[in-house]
Amino acid sequence: MSVIRGCQEGKVTPKLEIVACPQCGEELEVFVRMGGEIGQAGTLAADEICEKCGFVAKEGTPVSELK
Repeated sequence: MSVIRGCQEGKVTPKLEIVACPQCGEELEVFVRMGGEIGQAGTLAADEICEKCGFVAKEGTPVSELK
């Protein structure tokens, strides 16, 4: 039995990226889906809130809209 059996590394694991908040320009850490169903790759894996201004980047938003 492999120790890492069932490990979901690679395209299933969201990638951490830093983008600029579209409201105030503060750095915002977001997790981006690298794979999944059609249309999910490159989208936010969860809601993220800017600590400076309170802007909410919603899950499912394409990361390209936040760069």
